[in-house]
Amino acid sequence: MIRCVIPSRFLPITALAVLGATSSLSGQPTVLPGQEAAEMEGVGIDQKLDQYVPRDTRFVDEHGKAVVFEEYLDRDRPVILTLNYYQCPMLCSLTLNGMLDGLKELEWSAGEEFDIVTVSINPDEGPELAKGKKKSYLTEYGRESAANGWHFLTGDEEDIKRLADGVGFGYRYDDVSGEYAHTASIIFITPEGRISRYMNDVVFQPRDLRLALVESSEGRIGSALDTLLLFNCFQWDPERNSYVADAWKIMRLGGVLTVVLVAGGLLVLGFRSRHSGGGPTGGLEAGGAL
Repeated sequence: MIRCVIPSRFLPITALAVLGATSSLSGQPTVLPGQEAAEMEGVGIDQKLDQYVPRDTRFVDEHGKAVVFEEYLDRDRPVILTLNYYQCPMLCSLTLNGMLDGLKELEWSAGEEFDIVTVSINPDEGPELAKGKKKSYLTEYGRESAANGWHFLTGDEEDIKRLADGVGFGYRYDDVSGEYAHTASIIFITPEGRISRYMNDVVFQPRDLRLALVESSEGRIGSALDTLLLFNCFQWDPERNSYVADAWKIMRLGGVLTVVLVAGGLLVLGFRSRHSGGGPTGGLEAGGAL
């Protein structure tokens, strides 16, 4: 398992989402970047790549219907999982808005090439809040298929905790502020329920989202070019939280293409030689006979 520390560029945002207002009202000292805060203990992402999500966790969807998480799996398309809560004052909206901005740049749509499941980590939130949040994001997204492809769930504390622990999403309730300390992350899951990629940020580039979806779909969506680029040109860089060009992969691909081109050229020359009357030797013999 890979322990993922909250990226420094949004660690202050994560802390302030819980502690910002509390510090000024309660007289508590402000937590500065680089300092350890008790309220942040256990908060972060413990990456569990290639492990399976708890399929049997139970929730309630935005319509008040009881559902099991596995209902969103085995549909031949990947799932983007987000753990947030609907009354979050800052970070959840930043995460969902950032994801939505990136997804709007793709021609693929939730409900067609992939699904999104957003789960509230607050057990006190119910279907009405989920329904309102879904309506707001569907309006902004503007894709008809998302009505059946983006699911907003609530549940009890036991199942929320099981799902969060299963995917390595650490969060903590702060009694003073009444808010949840958590990080920003979206998690890509294969159609069978295996965790394939984490993106821990509030800004998501369309290219990264596309490649992560191709990867998590296990080649079921995307073009041959997408697959070629993913497995032969790009490598996930956890430090940059992005797919970056991989020099070794590109050189390896160049070498393979060179071999293919040379072999193809030799085959063409051999084919032409066989159909040109025997090549140069045959031409000389014909000239001598004349």
